[in-house]
Amino acid sequence: MVTMPGVVEGPAVRREVARNEYPVSPVSTRPSSPSLSLLREIVVEASRSASLDEQVDCVVRKVHEAMRAEVCSLYLSNGSAELLLLATVGLDRRVAGRLRLAVGEGLVGTIAAKQLALRLEKASGHPAYRYFPESGEEAFEAFLGVPVVHLGRTLGVLVLQDREPRSFDDEDEAFLYTVATQLASTLERWSKAPPAHRRSGLGRERRITGARGAPGIAIGRLHLVHNELALAAIDEEGVDAESELERLRGAVQRTLEGLDTTIEQLRSTVAADVLEVFEFYKLMLVDEKLVTVAEHRIVAGHSAAGALRAAVEECANAFQSLSDPYFRARAEDVHHLGDRLFKALSGDGPELADNGSDIVLVGKVVSVGDIAHYRPDRLAGIISMTGSPFSHTAVLANALGIPAVMDTGEIADLCEGEVVALDGYHGVVTLEPGLVRLAEYGKLIEQEKLLDAELLTLRDEPAVTTDGFRVTLLANTGLLADSTPGLERGAEGIGLYRSEIPFMIRADFPSEDEQAEIYGQILATYAPRPVTMRTLDVGGDKPLPYLEFEEENPSLGWRGIRFTLDNKAVFLTQLRAMLRADVGRGNLRILLPMVTRVDEVTGTLDLLDAAVEELRGSGHQVWRPPVGIMVEAPAAIALLDLIAPHVDFISIGSNDLSQYVLAVDRNNPRVAGRFDHLHPAVLRTIAGVVKEARRLRLPVSVCGEMASDPEAVVALLGMRINTLSMSSFNLPRIKNLIRHLSLSGARACLEELLRLDDEKAVRRRAAQEMEARGIGRVMAAG
Repeated sequence: MVTMPGVVEGPAVRREVARNEYPVSPVSTRPSSPSLSLLREIVVEASRSASLDEQVDCVVRKVHEAMRAEVCSLYLSNGSAELLLLATVGLDRRVAGRLRLAVGEGLVGTIAAKQLALRLEKASGHPAYRYFPESGEEAFEAFLGVPVVHLGRTLGVLVLQDREPRSFDDEDEAFLYTVATQLASTLERWSKAPPAHRRSGLGRERRITGARGAPGIAIGRLHLVHNELALAAIDEEGVDAESELERLRGAVQRTLEGLDTTIEQLRSTVAADVLEVFEFYKLMLVDEKLVTVAEHRIVAGHSAAGALRAAVEECANAFQSLSDPYFRARAEDVHHLGDRLFKALSGDGPELADNGSDIVLVGKVVSVGDIAHYRPDRLAGIISMTGSPFSHTAVLANALGIPAVMDTGEIADLCEGEVVALDGYHGVVTLEPGLVRLAEYGKLIEQEKLLDAELLTLRDEPAVTTDGFRVTLLANTGLLADSTPGLERGAEGIGLYRSEIPFMIRADFPSEDEQAEIYGQILATYAPRPVTMRTLDVGGDKPLPYLEFEEENPSLGWRGIRFTLDNKAVFLTQLRAMLRADVGRGNLRILLPMVTRVDEVTGTLDLLDAAVEELRGSGHQVWRPPVGIMVEAPAAIALLDLIAPHVDFISIGSNDLSQYVLAVDRNNPRVAGRFDHLHPAVLRTIAGVVKEARRLRLPVSVCGEMASDPEAVVALLGMRINTLSMSSFNLPRIKNLIRHLSLSGARACLEELLRLDDEKAVRRRAAQEMEARGIGRVMAAG
């Protein structure tokens, strides 16, 4: 007999090999315990495989050999409620890639649903047993299966089977669990691999999952965007500095003219203020840093193209280094602008295309410039292989009502004109969809049209419950282009304006005049509706590019109000700019971020009073606006009674508050699955804040993702919170939800929610309350 290295022979595993049509390799033993050397051998051999397919097959084959089982199979979770037989040794290999079962169906489905191992001497006697004729597995009774789990998510199920009843023991299960743990990372990569790198037997449809960019359902034909200009590869040296400077300046001027042309071309088809996306590009283009960096490189001997590359990369990296996803997304804007500049440098000009009514744009990067290249009524959808839900591409897609999926990863083997179905609600793309899926999506598209038309009629209606409780719905924004769609969707003001953008795109602090002009545009757009402007929230996780410092734990570091009070001259300038912008309008409210101390509030109020006095002395008719704090840190909750005499309102920042209460960084993939603002601890904390604020007679609002989560809104309504601030798109649907709920029903539901010990249970109960009111279509048709 041949013994594998590292394999220990034991009486528990010696038995006669059954002579049948399922031959096994001439290995006579398996480990009596999880052998590190055997595991190492499996991992090393699998790592030498040329493809992920071969890695999966190698692991299944080696486990089959080592465990002396007649069958070893691996099932893959396809991201929905379904399992697919991915690889097998012992069953008919022709069923690999075709045999499917639902999670919870059969023994394998039960393991996937419960994430627990299952050991059976006689599988057919188990109540969950189900026979699949195509597999030929009726001959196998002994069964051992373990889930393959990665970061709390079931990726698949690894199974051993034998013909004769056999008692798999604890050692067998422990070894299989250990292999499954090693297999998890491979299976995770396999599930995300481009289809060209995966076996073709998975069916005609190709499903790719990305990030939700803009909601909606679309069916169309792919149009490939070829926008990879490889700026990073351009670094040749220039010959004549003066001529290269002229080339750069000419490109800048042509790009500015091109942006103006784009604005004019789109002016008749989109809301005027949506075009502020392109105005933002112009603002970045005339900023001194971008041009100055490029000019310095040219003087140092580089060509205009090489200098442009350096300037774009330096500015983009300044944004990319930030942890806040909203500001990281601005790096995409810098690259999009660099793309336009390089086209201008190369002599290419913009044209408005008209390629039919069912076009779905797809590319490694789909920029707002690419979108502007086509008439909005000719675009069905957008697929960007990179990019963020916070990017201007997603912002513009939302504003235009075009479904979009971002960050899909590389998609191989795309064909121009290929049919695609796109689900922007869940971030799913289906290439070559079958007739059943096409019919399903077509029905959803018709339902979407009816629902949107129905919700549009609610724009000027109040968000009031069936028993008369009134809720004010506000919009969150960071740019004018983000904010104006809110007016079209019924926003009653801005609940959170992020004031950091003018500070992030410059080489130094913006002047008071520049800030006053920007803030004035926002206030004028919404006047007389209230606009709540959060003061500069930088530092720590959002360092300014011209103030470099590093911290080991930026979330607990020099950020928010701590930063501004340590830079009083900067803070005073911003407060003066806000006060000046509000002259003649009177709709400004000031919000202080990351407050953890009483003296942070009083110190800010002293600065504000000084700014008011200075400006009045200069002849400006300013007034002191209402001032509130963000409740994000537990310290602010504990000190609320001491802070209350100094402020006019509070706003609960549900994103950061959830992070600090749960001690979970939602940007960390290892723990992001544990982040949920409906976790009982978060729910109880917010309920406590609301109760204390009511006692102190402080108005309360909630901003962040919680305000647009329908299940969370049920709970917030039960707390009698009467102001919510959210993204513009969700305004009509949350309004529709509130108009179908009753305050009394939400309060009764909240009492139950506060007694539950699990966020999943909280969501189920809140969803039941929605269904009881007949409002299952609130967030999406179908």
